[in-house]
Amino acid sequence: MPKINTFPLGGIHIAKEKLTALSPIMDAGVPEYVYIPIKQHIGSPAKILVNKGDKVKIGTLLADADGICSADIHSSVAGEVVAIEPTEGADGYYENMITIKTAPDEYEPDIDTRTEIIRDIPEREVIIHKILHSGIVGLGGAGFPTPIKINIPQNKKVKCLIINGIECEPYLTADERLMAEKAEEIIIGAKILNKALGIQNAIIALDQNKPEVIEIMEKISKVYVGVNVKICATKYPQGGEKQLIKAITGKEVPSGKLPMDVGCIVQNAATAFAVYEAVQKNKPLYERIITISGDECRHPANYRVRIGTPAEYLIEKSGGISPQVTQIIYGGPMMGASIVNIKAPVNKLIGGILLLSDQKAQKLPMGNCIRCGKCADSCPMGLQPYLIGKFVQNNLIEATKSCYAMDCIECGCCAYVCPSSIPLLDYCKIAKAELKRKN
Repeated sequence: MPKINTFPLGGIHIAKEKLTALSPIMDAGVPEYVYIPIKQHIGSPAKILVNKGDKVKIGTLLADADGICSADIHSSVAGEVVAIEPTEGADGYYENMITIKTAPDEYEPDIDTRTEIIRDIPEREVIIHKILHSGIVGLGGAGFPTPIKINIPQNKKVKCLIINGIECEPYLTADERLMAEKAEEIIIGAKILNKALGIQNAIIALDQNKPEVIEIMEKISKVYVGVNVKICATKYPQGGEKQLIKAITGKEVPSGKLPMDVGCIVQNAATAFAVYEAVQKNKPLYERIITISGDECRHPANYRVRIGTPAEYLIEKSGGISPQVTQIIYGGPMMGASIVNIKAPVNKLIGGILLLSDQKAQKLPMGNCIRCGKCADSCPMGLQPYLIGKFVQNNLIEATKSCYAMDCIECGCCAYVCPSSIPLLDYCKIAKAELKRKN
């Protein structure tokens, strides 16, 4: 019986609702128009390189990384640029997007189209160059540009790469299916990242609720020196970066510090696959796997989706919106955000679209705090969300510093367990946003 790893502080057990765990990845096809945001990452928006009327092909560089913390943006389709303008996003706010009217893929992309797995790994300099110019960011949702993560400062020492295959949010199975269908490519991606980091230690962390993936990964990893599989308990938020490091290595990332400060780098499994495709096949990041699910989704499925595809297009593929749908979410139900505009496109950071009923959305009226302490008990960072909430309600933003509000990972455990339905997560987000603005 293998050891089951987990983090010791807080966390909750919730219904996983993995409706699409056994659903093979299908190609979503190409919509008539794609709307490609120029900012799909943490940091500065990319600098636009194309003009209205330009013809583009799959993989054409549309916008160049602007600054150290930025990422390239590539075309996901062949077609014509018909607009470059502020366009309404999923949250209702306008952001700069490049609109492309798609044409049949008459322009062959400059990528390696071989179907066989490419196992020979190039030199480190080639790896760094290809990752830098492929627009790869963290696909677990954070969107941190991958080139920065592999560029370790001289005063830091990384000893362990952790590939995050936990996917602990309910409903989402995009990573699970990708790991089941592309396990060896992900392992090679881990080896490539190892070479870029100059280390020989990669650990693939998997949730114990993924037996098929565990069996496949353990079998294949035995062939690759320096890659091992570790099993983690089914507990939310096991996939949180700091929680995963604690579970796998026993090390705790100090407040205000980064994983590399304790010798670790964490990359999502889908990111490792994107690295494989970029380095071994010269393929930039212009598509990703997305789960369409929810208790009111008529045909839940996992799709390979071109970046810039409108949510509405994918929802229609999965049976449309039933009258019982009261909330549509980008991402998972715990950390995702409600969609205001379903015509808005998916980007590199979106791993799922959920169609939920009022019962699953848990839209309940807010009551008064009964001082039960459940929010503090469930917090995996050891915070006091009720106190942060009180400070925010009374506009005492500076006081939230004493509660370490900036350490909140926005997992939503506090709001989930609150018997009074107080939006504690929202208060924590407000505190963090205001502290960042003031500082």
